[in-house]
Amino acid sequence: MENKIRDLAFADEFIYAKLVETVIDYEVEDAIVVNLSPRPLVTGDEHPAIVPAWKSTWLRGGRIKSAERVALVKVQRATNLGGAMFRGWDWLGNRIRSFPRDTPLFISKQDEVGSVTTDPRVFTNERTDHEAPQSFRLKLNLWWAPGDTDCFIHHEHPFLETHTQIHGSGRMQKFKQRDPSTLYEDMVMPVGHSHDPFCRVTGKNEWTYPWHRYYADTDSVWLAVELHP
Repeated sequence: MENKIRDLAFADEFIYAKLVETVIDYEVEDAIVVNLSPRPLVTGDEHPAIVPAWKSTWLRGGRIKSAERVALVKVQRATNLGGAMFRGWDWLGNRIRSFPRDTPLFISKQDEVGSVTTDPRVFTNERTDHEAPQSFRLKLNLWWAPGDTDCFIHHEHPFLETHTQIHGSGRMQKFKQRDPSTLYEDMVMPVGHSHDPFCRVTGKNEWTYPWHRYYADTDSVWLAVELHP
């Protein structure tokens, strides 16, 4: 079935969020388009273009010619967007006891959108050929934080991940230690941008992350894409 569409779990009157699968000639009025597949997404008509695996673009009256699976996300109402905690979003401190009590970082409902088969070392850009493909459960959720929020330096993840900026602007940052003064890489995240994965594969279902964090320069919403073994 072509262009199978449903709302994502975090869709509401503030945030437009759709999952589209087996995408063929699909018109996008105005949304961030995230390629949720290890295969390329093709956009355009007279001038087709490629959106690589796990990357994104912002289409405004554009067309997806073909894709395996995409998320379409956009903040459609910014006024009072920061009231996410009153709409079912959870403060991260409710899940992590050590999380700083004065950090306003909130997570939406998570949506498991299906399974995907890929080589984890291809996902992390450590090789180009799928020599050891395996199946992962693909999960999506949104994060929200106000401007000038330090979203906590960490390096513990039992999954592969990447992020896409949906609203506002922020940065993905790497550190030598759990100390802001040890910053060594600062990646700007404008709307519609997806960063390359930070982790490296160290064994079967094992990956190592550098100390890293998201920093919200302005009020920001960003999408987490997680691959769980």
